[in-house]
Amino acid sequence: MKDGFIRVAAATPLISVADCTNNADQIIALMREADEKKAKLVVFPELCLTGYTCGELFLQNVLLEEARHELARIARAGSDLDVTAVVGLPLMVGHKLYNTAAVLSHGKVLAFVPKKNLPNYSEFYEMRHFCSGFETPVMIEFDGAPVPFGMDILFEAKTMPDFKFAVEICEDLWVSEPPSIRHSRQGAMIIANLSASDETTGKDVYRRNLVSGQSARLVCGYIYADAGEGESTTDLVFAGRNIIAENGRTLKTSKRFTTGLITADIDLELLASERRRMTTFEEHVHSDYMTVLFEMKKEDLGVPQREIDPTPFIPHDMNARQERCEEILTIQAYGLKKRLIHARCNHAVVGISGGLDSTLALLVTARAFDLAGLPRQQITAVTMPCFGTTDRTYRNACTLVNRLGAHLEEVDIKAAVTLHFKDIGHDMEKHDVTYENAQARERTQVLMDIANQAGGMVIGTGDMSELALGWATYNGDHMSMYGVNASVPKTLVRHLVRYYADTCSDEALSATLYDILDTPVSPELIPPKDGEIAQKTEDLVGPYELHDFFMYYILRFGFRPAKIFRLAKIAFDGHYDEAVIYKWLRTFYWRFFAQQFKRSCLPDGPKVGSVAVSPRGDLRMPSDASANLWMRELDEIKASAAWK
Repeated sequence: MKDGFIRVAAATPLISVADCTNNADQIIALMREADEKKAKLVVFPELCLTGYTCGELFLQNVLLEEARHELARIARAGSDLDVTAVVGLPLMVGHKLYNTAAVLSHGKVLAFVPKKNLPNYSEFYEMRHFCSGFETPVMIEFDGAPVPFGMDILFEAKTMPDFKFAVEICEDLWVSEPPSIRHSRQGAMIIANLSASDETTGKDVYRRNLVSGQSARLVCGYIYADAGEGESTTDLVFAGRNIIAENGRTLKTSKRFTTGLITADIDLELLASERRRMTTFEEHVHSDYMTVLFEMKKEDLGVPQREIDPTPFIPHDMNARQERCEEILTIQAYGLKKRLIHARCNHAVVGISGGLDSTLALLVTARAFDLAGLPRQQITAVTMPCFGTTDRTYRNACTLVNRLGAHLEEVDIKAAVTLHFKDIGHDMEKHDVTYENAQARERTQVLMDIANQAGGMVIGTGDMSELALGWATYNGDHMSMYGVNASVPKTLVRHLVRYYADTCSDEALSATLYDILDTPVSPELIPPKDGEIAQKTEDLVGPYELHDFFMYYILRFGFRPAKIFRLAKIAFDGHYDEAVIYKWLRTFYWRFFAQQFKRSCLPDGPKVGSVAVSPRGDLRMPSDASANLWMRELDEIKASAAWK
């Protein structure tokens, strides 16, 4: 399907225990509903054709024969549907009974997969009736045709090779070595689990964590279909808690104590990208595995049935966001603490502008000094007003330093920069890149020299978004002895500062931080107009929320421009139109490739998340790589657009 998305479903029919005809009708109805919703794979609960709680009735021939008969009817009913279904039933093979999953597609039974791990405790005593399944497939007869039977079977779509799934059944997931481990290492991208898990207090959370954790461990999609209220009988109650997860992320869950069907779109390209990045994820080809192909029409699913988060670096839940902010500040501070101790350095120098990045750097430095047992007075915070400095940012910078207990030093660089312009013959009225960068480099020189005087080190303030865009002056703000913000995206910088303001006991400091948060992002290198900031970064380089979104999907998953453009249109629908998104996506790609030379010589800095641009670890990218392939695809996007 388009961009690697595949729609899947988990379904809980309202069954009647031991009534195969009624249950088959319920299953067929849900298969048709799944097909209408464009799901290509639908998973049903364990033994749902008869009911899981049949007990001694599993020894009755009439029940087993009726289950086979109704399975054949279900298969025929799906002949006009473009959905593959996985249905649970008891199946006699020879003189042994197996708890089995039947995989059906386009009117045929493709294969049977037996359950391996049979519970033998309290309410579940499957070993009384069923035999443990075996791995190597054999051929058995069903409805007059040979059909594979065994655990080691992969199911692969002919028209979408990445769409490979395998099956395990309920208890198979709960044991120490689930079959899904073997299946995933063989290449399965999705695991279908047919389950009948009764509901007891506290079990729901454990079960959801188990499913989510397994999808993360195996870097796969996981479809968990649970038995529902129709199964409830005697001492057991079933809740029908269906779960669709992807690489540790829960895409969709059903409400408990309901029946019916849920759907979600699994991103196979994302999973393939993750497996490619993880060299520790080993794939082993076992000769005894069987691959069964199935038919599937490729069609556009429209808007993917999954959340496309416009701010992927920031948790939406308030508690989770606060925990994330505290964790990141701690990582940053401990990274700096280690550098200070290793270098036997008792002083730090931070250029403070009254902007977000330098504010965060100073907050982190203060925390690192506290951890190292060093007095904050040995932090020299230097404000260096020049042509673009406004009263607001200057005042906030000074207040911030004083409230944190650091040493404030002011160096007005206007005269030095003016003399430098005279030396190189630059017109003061020409506000070009030379005019701007000369100020940035002068500031860095001042910081370095003050650090030499104090026997300290310069703490870098630039954030990851600026580094990805190359929005830094080479050998200016680009350079330091340790860059504490180097892997913090701009959108997250704001939340870290806000978290500090929200949790700080100093009201005056909080008020200053809130005002810094309300100040437009600017390098303040152009003279102000009427006392207000004249140079706003996002007017020049584009909205950071867009750039952070682009950066996340480019660096984290390696998605191509067309897919990122599509995802951005969905995520920012109603906020940015297509032309604006395209403009800044093109800007990002151009700058990202053109400015790698700046990232190739970055100072050290602590990695805080899964995306980083350090040339020593996460982004070992050649400085002179061509962007032609990516720009060509962007050209194709524009050529087919209505707004071009």
